[in-house]
Amino acid sequence: MRKALRWLLALTVLIGTMSTAGAATAAEPEATGTTDIKERLLSVPGMSLVEEKPYTGYRFFVLNYTQPVDHRRPSEGTFQQRITVLHKDTARPTVFYTGGYSVSTTPRRAEPTQIVDGNQVSMEYRFFTPSRPEPADWSKLDIWQAASDQHRIFKALKKIYAENWISTGGSKGGMTATYYERFYPRDMDGVVAYVAPNDVVNREDSAYDRFFRTVGTQECRDRLNGVQREALVRRAPLKKKYEAAAAENGYTFDTIGSLDRAYEAVVLDYVWGFWQYSTLADCEQIPADAKNATDDEIWTSIDTISGFSFYTDQGLSPYTPYYYQAGTQLGAPTIHFPHIEKKYIRYGYQPPRNFVPRSIDMDFEPWAMRDVDSWVRHNATHMLFVYGENDPWGAEPFRVGHGARDAYVFTAPGMNHGANVAGLVAEEKALATARILDWADVTPAKVRENPAAAKPLAKFDAKLDKRDVERQRTLRP
Repeated sequence: MRKALRWLLALTVLIGTMSTAGAATAAEPEATGTTDIKERLLSVPGMSLVEEKPYTGYRFFVLNYTQPVDHRRPSEGTFQQRITVLHKDTARPTVFYTGGYSVSTTPRRAEPTQIVDGNQVSMEYRFFTPSRPEPADWSKLDIWQAASDQHRIFKALKKIYAENWISTGGSKGGMTATYYERFYPRDMDGVVAYVAPNDVVNREDSAYDRFFRTVGTQECRDRLNGVQREALVRRAPLKKKYEAAAAENGYTFDTIGSLDRAYEAVVLDYVWGFWQYSTLADCEQIPADAKNATDDEIWTSIDTISGFSFYTDQGLSPYTPYYYQAGTQLGAPTIHFPHIEKKYIRYGYQPPRNFVPRSIDMDFEPWAMRDVDSWVRHNATHMLFVYGENDPWGAEPFRVGHGARDAYVFTAPGMNHGANVAGLVAEEKALATARILDWADVTPAKVRENPAAAKPLAKFDAKLDKRDVERQRTLRP
């Protein structure tokens, strides 16, 4: 592996000498005599300003962009899609980011944006509020329609940001960046997909069971399994606490069907949720002797990691678009619990259908993910996939095959669902950074000469570069 990495780094030198490189620049105003960037953005047909927020060294815009509900029949209605633009300089490359859910209206910079010292366009995924058509025709929520949203935004903004573009996203956002590349492979100059699940065959999920048998340490697994089992053994008294919390907060359970179903769903999310968000060091916070722990200790541990508010109607509602897609195209994991006797499990891992109002029709398309997986294996070009060693979602990753070119799959040791390039081992970190710089066409001369010296062009900003692990538990990548 080390020999292969050294060879790839040497290849990077050769590739780097074939492209022109731009040096990192401080944020600069538009050249004297040119139109202000806000005016240029608002000159795009269908673009309107929601607000502009100040941030040192940048200009940050929250915008609405008019999109067709159906890209195949654009005359049959439109909706307003929320996007943001973190503007640095039109002479810099641009990173196209999506988290696959709602978009943050607080200035944030994705890791590739810091690496290339560029602009960032962020898109809210269709059907997440407020980017939802009214009335909502849910059949128009699919991966091709969403990729077409990105394609249309790219075409509109490429006239302003003419330098290289890289798409990126984490989790469902990493999936989104991958699907976009599959349907519009000529748009982007590179793709960086973080912790992107790849559920090729929805009914075959044994990879997740294998993951949970070996992740972390035996001591940590025993602690987590013990608390999870004990929460089901003590279902009766802990459900009373849940009922009291529901009454106090006005929680209802119409979508999932009952408080009892919601209780079990939260408990069965517990072990997955721990590994998705936490690290091995956090095991010290898990009760070591679950059988002798108090009800409050068991409740608090489950609630802290899984969240008893989630499977309420109020908790599920913002995620309806995700669960709809999981139940129609993306697929969803099913795992088993060999450490818990069957008599304690009433419903098992519930399918996405249980988390979407019954008024919304759902039919699963098993070919959708097979198509994407095959395309990535045989056609991936300028693509980087980053996974976390201890992240359950990485149990079914994307892979690149013989037809792929300049494409990589790396795993960050010990990291969870927040895995990134910075967390890779040194050689892979340097290679990944060097490739991102090259795809963006901003490789410094010293990196062309020595790819191992590759590092982000922009300094780390603790506020702008805040790397949150989004709270998306099991069934929510």
